[in-house]
Amino acid sequence: MTRFTAPRPLRGILVTLLLIAWSGLAGAASNLPDFTKLVEQHSPAVVNISTTQKVSQRRGPKMEMPDLPEGSPFGDLFRHFFGEDGMPNIPEHQQTQSLGSGLIISADGYVVTNAHVIKDADEIVVRLNDRRQIVAEVIGSDPRSDVALLKVEAEDLPIVKIGDSDRLRVGEWVLAIGSPFGFDYTVTAGIVSALGRNLPRENYVPFIQTDVAINPGNSGGPLFNLNGEVIGVNSQIYSRTGGFMGLSFAIPINVVMNVADQLKTKGKVSRGWLGVLIQDVTRELAEAFGMSRPQGALVSKVLDDSPAAAAGFKSGDVIIRYNGRDVADSASLPPLVGQTPVGKQAEVIVIRDGEETALEVTIGELPGDDALAQAVAPEAESVSEQRLGIKVSEVPDALREALELGEGGVLVEELESGAASRAGVRQGDVIVMLNQQAVTGPQQFAELVEALPEGKSVAVRIQRQNGPLWLALKLGEE
Repeated sequence: MTRFTAPRPLRGILVTLLLIAWSGLAGAASNLPDFTKLVEQHSPAVVNISTTQKVSQRRGPKMEMPDLPEGSPFGDLFRHFFGEDGMPNIPEHQQTQSLGSGLIISADGYVVTNAHVIKDADEIVVRLNDRRQIVAEVIGSDPRSDVALLKVEAEDLPIVKIGDSDRLRVGEWVLAIGSPFGFDYTVTAGIVSALGRNLPRENYVPFIQTDVAINPGNSGGPLFNLNGEVIGVNSQIYSRTGGFMGLSFAIPINVVMNVADQLKTKGKVSRGWLGVLIQDVTRELAEAFGMSRPQGALVSKVLDDSPAAAAGFKSGDVIIRYNGRDVADSASLPPLVGQTPVGKQAEVIVIRDGEETALEVTIGELPGDDALAQAVAPEAESVSEQRLGIKVSEVPDALREALELGEGGVLVEELESGAASRAGVRQGDVIVMLNQQAVTGPQQFAELVEALPEGKSVAVRIQRQNGPLWLALKLGEE
C-alpha cells in the first residue's frame, strides 16, 4: 500500500487551517448562553400546581338477578358486579387529577397560572420549591386571556422578576421552567419565533411564539429572557400528535399582569370595546377601495349604540392605525382595543373614500359573552354555504359605492374548494344574481343555493372591480 505524505509546507498550511476552524468552533460555543445561574436564581419562584376534580359517572341500567340454582357461583359473581339492587358497582363520583405550573408574583403568596389549569377544580394544591404543599384559593380567573390568580397562605416567598414583553424581539433567547408530564422543574430553552400571534378563539391575546419545548404540565409556567425576567406565561402548543412539534405560545407578561391586577382589585377583567364587526382586506377589496396593498381591518358592520357608532364609524371604513400603532390585519385590532382602558380616548385612522381620516372614539367596556352575542347577532348577517364551499356577508356601503352597485348582492368573504371556486368565483367578488334570480342578502342567498339542482349548470353573475361577469356553476362535480 502506497502512503501519501504531504510536503512540509502543505502540512503547515493544513495545521493552520485546522487551528482556525477549531478556534472558530470554540468561539461559537463560547457565544452560546449559559442558563445555569438564571435557573439557580429564579427556579425557586416557580411552582407545581395539581388540581383535583370530582367527575360524575353514569352507573348504567339496572340488571335483573337471573334465575340461578341455589348456591350457584354465578350468583356471587353477579352480586360482585351489580350488587343486591342490580345496579352496577361503579362509584357515582370519580376523582381526576391534572398538573400544571405557576409563578409566584408576590412574597405574600399570590400565584399566577393558566385559567385552563384550574378550570372546574374542586381542590388546588401548590407545591413549592422547598417541597411544601399548600391548598390555594382562587382569587379570579379570566378565560378570555387564559390567566388565573391564586393565593396561598405563606410569607417571605421567593418571587419572579417581571420584565417588559413590549421590548421583546424576535430571535431572543428564552427559557421555560415547568412540570411537563409531572417532571418538576424541567428547564427547556429556545428563541422567540414570532410576536403578536393571533390564534383561533383567542382574540384578545397577542401571543409570543417560541420554539421552546412545551408539553402538558408546562401550562402556566414562566418564560424568562436572559436577564432572568419573566416576559411571558406558557399557555398552549400547536400539535397534531398532542406532543411538542416546535410551536409553543406564551401570553405576554404585560397582558398577564394587567389581568392579574384587575382580578386582585376588582375580581373581574374589563376590556376595551369599539363595537364593530371586522374582516380582512383581500387583494381585490384593496383594489376596490383604492388601496396600494391589502392592510388593516375592514369594518363590515357598526353595532348600534356602540362607541364606534357614536364616533361616526361607517361600514366600509378600513382601520389602518389605532392609537399610533399600525393595524396589519383584522386579527391585530382586538388585542389593541382590548388593552385600552375603558373610558379612554383613542385616535383611529381609517381609509374612507380613498383618503385617510382620523376619528376620535371613547372606548367602551366589552360586554359579557351573552350580551355580546345578543348585540352582534342581528348585525352578523353572514352565511356559510357548504354546498358551494363559500361564506358570504352583506356588502359594505363603501364597496357598494366603489362598484356602483344598487341594492342587494352578497360579498364573498371566504372561499374553499368546491363548486364556487371551480366556477371561477374569487374571494372579494360580489354575487348579484344566481340561477336567474337577483340576490338580495345572505339569508335569501342561502335559500337560493339550497334550491339549486344537482348536476346542472346554473348561471351566476358577479361584480368585480373591472366590471360584471357571468360564470357557470355546477353542483355535484368533483
